[in-house]
This record gives sequence, structure tokens and C-alpha cells, in this order.
Amino acid sequence: MNQISKLDETYYGDIMDLSQYAFQYRLSEEEIAAKKEQMSNHTVWGWLENEQLAAKVHVIPLKAYIQGEIMKMGGVASVASWPEYRRGGKVKQLLKRALQEMKTKGQIISYLHPFSVPFYRKYGWEITFDKADCKIPIRSLKKCWDGIGFVKRGNNNDQTISMLDNIYTEYASEFTGPLARDQHWWKHRILNKNDFIAIAYHDDHTPEGYIVYNVKDNIFTVKDIAFSTINGQKLLLQYMHDHDSMADHIVVSLPTNDGIMLLIEEPRFEQKVTPYFMSRIVDAGAFLAQFPYKKLDHFFTFAIQIEDQFLPENTGVYQLSMHDHDEMKIDQVDNRDSLPTVTMNIQQMAQIFLGYKRPHELSRLELLDGDQKAIGQLEEIIPTSHTYFPDFF
Repeated sequence: MNQISKLDETYYGDIMDLSQYAFQYRLSEEEIAAKKEQMSNHTVWGWLENEQLAAKVHVIPLKAYIQGEIMKMGGVASVASWPEYRRGGKVKQLLKRALQEMKTKGQIISYLHPFSVPFYRKYGWEITFDKADCKIPIRSLKKCWDGIGFVKRGNNNDQTISMLDNIYTEYASEFTGPLARDQHWWKHRILNKNDFIAIAYHDDHTPEGYIVYNVKDNIFTVKDIAFSTINGQKLLLQYMHDHDSMADHIVVSLPTNDGIMLLIEEPRFEQKVTPYFMSRIVDAGAFLAQFPYKKLDHFFTFAIQIEDQFLPENTGVYQLSMHDHDEMKIDQVDNRDSLPTVTMNIQQMAQIFLGYKRPHELSRLELLDGDQKAIGQLEEIIPTSHTYFPDFF
């Protein structure tokens, strides 16, 4: 008998075996135990053939900052199938089932890290995050940054996590896309017993920045970094420079709009900007209703026509009108009538509303269609922001 099922802990061994085979790694017993602990809050959908696991999809319940609002997000991870069961549409059906349950849970957006961008585009995901991988010679940093305060290494405990999370929250909320991290995420995904924590304090002892890092083979590798003030950033840069007797380079992933090149003495260092995570709108109507639109003095009613081949329930015409209290009102209507209308697919919807691409830019590329008046209105009501995703799953 073939069926899609939610897998419980009795399948953990089979799940781990498939993951290790598909992603070509081997884990120690200690690492397997840690992975199983991480999976404790996952929903794992499996395709069973005669009670044997053939394919699987994990969904992690997460939350993300979207234009300043926290939205529920379903993180898709560890998508895999045994070679003998591939190319039969099993993963496609697992993804559809996963998306349907995300919708019922109010997870109105989904992220994933693709093994193949074209593969996931077929199912409605689209690139919405880039990352800038930098390799900076330590000698390129100033010897003195004139930061006011000090940096102190911290211990991996609940008090430190609370302090790091406060700094991270202030930093991350300035972008669109980062996770709203919880204790479980900090303990199992960010902090590692082999990494160090350094916290930057103002001279009044207010924490203003942190880095999670290690130093090995003359490389200072930054695993996670955040700062709430420019002073905190300068203190961290000073701290990294002070490792010049231990390391030749700093390796760090940064937001693509990070201004570090304007701060360091020699900005011509190795940088590589690459597409990173993909996003998908799970519930178009709910997403449009929850989205924090930019207020306009002169607003006119218009419509967005969404096309979603994989989840046709999202396909439709959504009328946007201004409520009496300057709040956007969203109504799904039978047809566009004479309304100025923008037409887009579900992929471009994610790119536009997360701020990764602007409506006019996609219109020029013929990835967006409609009345120029409506496209201009959409351009105005989408806040200007930068996408950034410093995590991985």
C-alpha cells in the first residue's frame, strides 16, 4: 500500500538514514541524537511504499520578519527520496500536502534552500534572498576604530542567549526575511560548543553587538553577527582586527547592502554575491490581508490578479481599497471589471512583497503585466527594504 503519512518518532531511524544517504554525510551517535532533538518540532511528511520510507519532506514551524511584521512561516527542509523511487512525482505530492497543512496552520509564507532553483520554481517558490560571502584580509581593517566601550567573550547559557537575542532582534527587524528566533533555535542552530561568543558593550555596559565565531587555520570565521549601533559594529571590527597574530583573513556572510566597504581601509577584497534562499506565498489572500502597506496620501482602488498553477486556490483577482481608518481592505472578487490591474504569478508576488525586486523592475523584464497606473500604485504601497536571511535549514 502506498500512502502519504505524517511520520512520528518511530520513523526517526529511517528518516536519518535517508538524509545521510541523500545529502552524503555521516553522523556520529552524538550528532544523530542532536539531529533527532532538532526534529522534535518538525512535521515530517513521508511517502510510504509497503510501509517502507521512499521520500520525505520536513516542515519547520518558524516566524519571520516581513516588512516589520512577524508572520508565521513554514520552513521546508531535508527534501529527499531514495534513488529507486525518484521521478515518480512523490516529492511533488509531498510538497502539495505540506503546503496545504501550512495554510491550515496560518503559515502564510514558506522558505527553502534549493538544491535546484528550476525544480522549486515549478511549485511556486522563487529566489528572494541573496548573500554576500566575503573574505577580508585582516590587514585591510583599521588598526584603531575608536569605538567607545569594550568587547568581552560570553558563555553559552540562557542569560547570554537572552542578551544576544535582544541585539539580534533589533538588528534583524531592520530587514525583511530574517527569522524571529526562539530559544530552541539559538541552542540548536546558532550556538555550537566549538564556537566562541564575543559581545560588544558601550562603556556604560549596554550590549550593542555580538559575533559567534571560530579561528582555525589562520581564518577567523564569523558564524553569526549582529549589532544595534554603529559603535557596536566598530567595537566588533576592532575585536576582529586584534586577532591579526592568529588569522590572515576574516570570512563572513553579510547583507548585500552592508556598508562595510565604506568603513575599511582597503575595500577591494574577495566578495561573492549569490542567490540563496527561496520563498513562496502559501496563502495569497491571508498574506495580502496581513501585509503592512505603506500609507499614501492619494490612493485609488486597484486589483492584483494572481496566478498559481501549483496551488490554484490562490489564483484569483484581489481588490485593494483603502479602509475608513487608512487600513488596506482586501477583497477577492469574481473579475477585475474596469479596475486598473496588475497581473503576476505567485513567484513574482513573493519577490515584490518581500522587497527583493520592485514592481517597475519586473515590469521592464516582462515578468509583470498590467496597467502602468496600477503598477505605479503597487510600487508606492510596497515599503522599500532589503531582504536578508542569515540562517540556514
